[in-house]
Amino acid sequence: MEKSIESIWKEGFLKSDALVAPKINNLYSQKSIHIIDKFKRMFKINLIAIVAFSFVFLIVSFFVGIPITGVMFFATLSVLVFINKKLLNGLDKIDKGVSSYQYLKTFNEWIKKQIAINKKISTFLYPIIFISMVLGFWFKDAEGMPLGERLVNEILIGFPDIYLIYGIPLIGIVIALLILVLLAFFGGRIYKWDLNIVYGRVFKKLEELMTDIESLRS
Repeated sequence: MEKSIESIWKEGFLKSDALVAPKINNLYSQKSIHIIDKFKRMFKINLIAIVAFSFVFLIVSFFVGIPITGVMFFATLSVLVFINKKLLNGLDKIDKGVSSYQYLKTFNEWIKKQIAINKKISTFLYPIIFISMVLGFWFKDAEGMPLGERLVNEILIGFPDIYLIYGIPLIGIVIALLILVLLAFFGGRIYKWDLNIVYGRVFKKLEELMTDIESLRS
């Protein structure tokens, strides 16, 4: 009685001396390498896009009068790219000569490490971006006067008794701090949401492949 393809695959994973094992292992190894190579290409393109965007934004910020925002934005994203470039280099250390299952497990561990690090970074990334926007527009020149100072003067006309701290309305400081706390708290979730949009399909294929291999090994 002929064996089913599932039993052949299972035998191939369980018996290293099975004739079909090299072919099946090679098939899954090729799929594993394909998924990881696709992720690496997407990851590199994403990093290049971040660098290009931050550089363009830096130039534009000087033209629109918010250089503080541009410089802080560029510096923050440069650090982000530097850290992730180092993480990406770690993928090259994965031995492609091991079994497809071990190859995927190692890659999956790298993914978890990469996500954990970027989640922590995101708790600072989004607040810093917000601060850079606030400072940029606050010190933007508005007819010979910083825009923030001009806005405060306008507020004082309507609310002369408003409480100020170093020339800034207390209510404004409270709102800004609240936004910073919320961005820090939800930073990791925002990052994972963005991650799933960009790499969701790749992660799904990776999960399906690992499930297939584990089911054949069981």
